[in-house]
Amino acid sequence: MRAASTPILRDIVLIGGGHSHVGVLRMFAMQRLPGLRLTVICTDTDTPYSGMLPGYIAGHYDFDAVHIDLRRLAEFAGTRYFRDEVIGINRAARQVLCRQRPPVPYDVLSINIGSTPQLARVEGAAEQAVPVKPIRRFNERWLALLGRVRAHAGTTTIAVVGAGAGGVELTLAMQYRLRGELAALGRDPDELRFHLFSASASILPTHNAAVRGVFERVLSERGVILHRHCEVVEVAAGHLRVRSGEMFAADEIVWVTQAGGAPWLRETGLALDGEGFIRVRNTLQSETDPLIFAAGDCASLTDRPLEKAGVFAVRMGKPLAENLRRIVLCQPLLAYRPQRRWLALISTGDRHAVASRGWLFARGDWVWRWKDWIDRRFMRRFSEFAPMDENASPAPSEAIPLDAAEQTQAISAIAMRCGGCGAKVGATVLSRALARVHPIARDDVLIGLYAPDDAAVLRVPLGSALVHTVDFFRAFIDDPWLFGRIAANHALGDIFAMGGAPQSATAIATVPPGLESKVEDTVFQMMAGATAVLNEAGCALVGGHTGEGRELALGFAINGLIDATLACILRKDGMRPGDALILSKPLGTGTLFAAQARLQARGRWIDAALESMQQSNQAAVPCLIAHGASACTDLTGFGLLGHLVEMTRSSGVDAEIDLAALPLLEGAAETIAAGIVSSLQPANVRLRRALRNQPESLHHPNYPLLFDPQTAGGLLASVPAEKAADCIAALRGLGYARAICIGRVLPASEAVEPITLRT
Repeated sequence: MRAASTPILRDIVLIGGGHSHVGVLRMFAMQRLPGLRLTVICTDTDTPYSGMLPGYIAGHYDFDAVHIDLRRLAEFAGTRYFRDEVIGINRAARQVLCRQRPPVPYDVLSINIGSTPQLARVEGAAEQAVPVKPIRRFNERWLALLGRVRAHAGTTTIAVVGAGAGGVELTLAMQYRLRGELAALGRDPDELRFHLFSASASILPTHNAAVRGVFERVLSERGVILHRHCEVVEVAAGHLRVRSGEMFAADEIVWVTQAGGAPWLRETGLALDGEGFIRVRNTLQSETDPLIFAAGDCASLTDRPLEKAGVFAVRMGKPLAENLRRIVLCQPLLAYRPQRRWLALISTGDRHAVASRGWLFARGDWVWRWKDWIDRRFMRRFSEFAPMDENASPAPSEAIPLDAAEQTQAISAIAMRCGGCGAKVGATVLSRALARVHPIARDDVLIGLYAPDDAAVLRVPLGSALVHTVDFFRAFIDDPWLFGRIAANHALGDIFAMGGAPQSATAIATVPPGLESKVEDTVFQMMAGATAVLNEAGCALVGGHTGEGRELALGFAINGLIDATLACILRKDGMRPGDALILSKPLGTGTLFAAQARLQARGRWIDAALESMQQSNQAAVPCLIAHGASACTDLTGFGLLGHLVEMTRSSGVDAEIDLAALPLLEGAAETIAAGIVSSLQPANVRLRRALRNQPESLHHPNYPLLFDPQTAGGLLASVPAEKAADCIAALRGLGYARAICIGRVLPASEAVEPITLRT
């Protein structure tokens, strides 16, 4: 996580990762405004570029070629990326409401979420049709359809509902791809039947007659049956019905029409048009609320209705970014003036395309090559990043206006900070933040946050012994709620690894100084995430300390309880020769987050790593104990080898690791092969002296991951060999899908080095 050089004064929140917002992110990356923080909230890290989607469907491009990596772009732009689903807006409190996380406050809000299929208007469509919109979700539906067609024996009839440019282009792209798939399987491509349904008399109604004529001929030549004046009014399994009452058989139905605004927009109180899209002025501000902007398909321009075309969303990016900057600076806004005519390049499935602009028309393979060049150039803007000068000074005029109270807070935030108790976060800010955090209550917590005092007072139940541990580290992501969850999960790991049950947690946090409202929200988001994890583990948050620091950081001192007879305790020193070594979660967090900081990790790799880091080890421990585990530890900063060395030395045994068996997080193999390692890795590599056959294993691709430091990593346990298979199956049944045997425990040898690697 980047440390802010200036205090955060204003928050712009972007809902959605559409074509307008990716333009906004790039423009703010090129010209940053000190004191302004951007946050983008989106459900999908890989956001598709609609202009290349037909080429992807046709098989001309792979997935990454047509998707913008939103997390990576946000990292480049210095923007917080929150992966979540927005479900509403509290305009009175200026908060965005999300599915999983606490509300996210904003000073200015922008919405760019595309359109949503209005399938409820047609009976059965929601259950039986495959909607193209929202485009970001179409890939999983397309892959499922592709699989069904491959597996279907005999003739397959595909109906496409909607004969605009999108429907026609998608029909031809699907036909081209699917015929090729069947031919590759040795089947007859003519098993496919395509039907295209238009509610009106024509196709491509917004294009000129020459363009319509070309596509009518192409559809006819390729055997696509065009149905005019056929508005679909009912969909059922295996067929659809049009308004005239005629029925048509269809194995697959793809829906490319009747899109409208997202349902949650209706609850915002914003002015919407008849289709549920946000009505905006020419400044792209909502008619209802000047602090809320909208762009792309979800916006309806009051002065001039626009076609729902990607070209408008792309071109709105620049004026939207400028007006977001201007409203924060309290400057007059500019009017967005859309072009009257625009160039459309529409492909015919194969590498051939048609150019359409007003009454102009052209076609040919050269048009497809031109489109391909334009599209790839566009995508490079969001995937190839020039180094940014983080120390570049802004123009003096770009100072965010503040009221008197805010000016006092801002001056205090950038002034020389006091040390000692003067570095504590203010009591009012802290009390407001913690008032919204609700730790669980436990009978054995006599004094805690519900009745705060100088210290917490706990009762140790009769027959129990106390287990105590502490962990603390700086934030490595820009999402304080998610960071809080991972920090708590990481701290609980030591308690679980010993077979203990968490009782209480005391927090220690540092928060960058800034306006009180921003500090309060950071503390609240972080502690809300942490408290949710602690509560799930049955662990009461009983107190803590919060101070100012240049970087966000969080840690916990955790108390746990265990049977005082120590009968159920799991230690590092119990390994026995012949035991199998089981690892419950994959490796690679160190290299992946080092790569993210260098903009060399794919966003979906980071998403998967964050999911793994949030998975608690709590359920794994009883499973290991039930299968006779003799020793256990959780993997943290010392890496797999460091923790295994501790276990072998204290147990008086040797061990063998199968390098090929190591489970890796997605992307870890790629980043480690590129030589990207954590800053702690060099210190961990010194433990290579514990390897008996290090020279022979040095060039194995998984070798460097022995030293990769883990955050909230899995459990490493030794289990009797005869029970290992059942133990792994049980762990996988509990959700530890990558649990695996990575080696075995050996009798101690006379060699100094306790670890042997098998390649």
